[in-house]
Amino acid sequence: MIVDVHAHLNFDEYKDDLDEVIEANRKAGVVAIVNNGSDVASNRRVLEMAAKYDIIKPSLGVYPVHVAEMSEEELDREFDFIREQIKSRKEQDKKDKDNKGADCRIFAIGEVGLDYKFGDDNPHGDKHKEKQRRGFQKFIRLAEETGLPIIVHSRKAELDCIELLEASKIAKHKIVMHCFMGRKHLVKRIIANGWMLSIPCIVNRLQQLRENVEMAPINQLLTETDAPYLTPHKDVLRNEPRFIEEGLKEIAKIKGLTVEETEKLIYQNYQKVFL
Repeated sequence: MIVDVHAHLNFDEYKDDLDEVIEANRKAGVVAIVNNGSDVASNRRVLEMAAKYDIIKPSLGVYPVHVAEMSEEELDREFDFIREQIKSRKEQDKKDKDNKGADCRIFAIGEVGLDYKFGDDNPHGDKHKEKQRRGFQKFIRLAEETGLPIIVHSRKAELDCIELLEASKIAKHKIVMHCFMGRKHLVKRIIANGWMLSIPCIVNRLQQLRENVEMAPINQLLTETDAPYLTPHKDVLRNEPRFIEEGLKEIAKIKGLTVEETEKLIYQNYQKVFL
């Protein structure tokens, strides 16, 4: 019962063999992949994939770097699209459930948040931090309105993200801090708030992530890949949800549980947050 609450299988790394990837992951025991949109094109691709593969659960959002690059009008149009998708699919899901149909709803709002780290994938650094904050606040309000989980990116902007979320009315277990790499006192603050920490499968390679697992109760942990990135295998360049098995082994070791117990508990956490 492996669950990946943060992946990007819509990226080009999977364009040539996605059918095979989905089948291999299904056979490996992956039961849910929350596939995160990050811009206009990827949000639509996420919806297309969710319609084709029942294992993929759609999450729609705008990555903070793209928020910085969009005009206010462009962002508003995409925000309205996401809101309408959430509303219309919720209504359709109710009808389908009455007829025992497939689950067609939007599972989360994400990937959203703040990113102040200057680098190849963020040429702006914190130059547009106020614009990012305004965009993030719009998605926070949408999570408040809809009751959906919000999947939060917080690179080099951890304190700002936490303060904005603390001021919200989102249910505590509906806040998922993705691959959180902030200082220990901020990890403790997240835990005290009752939010979820999603742990990438590279926990077997990063001491900071292992410390996050040590500090957090097992009922506040989820598993993720950020695929195609953050592979736990040094000789494999493209990550996949099935590699979460490596993360489960490390979490189990830290928590003094079996892998089977850990997998079951994290699946229960997934149910609490997303179902």
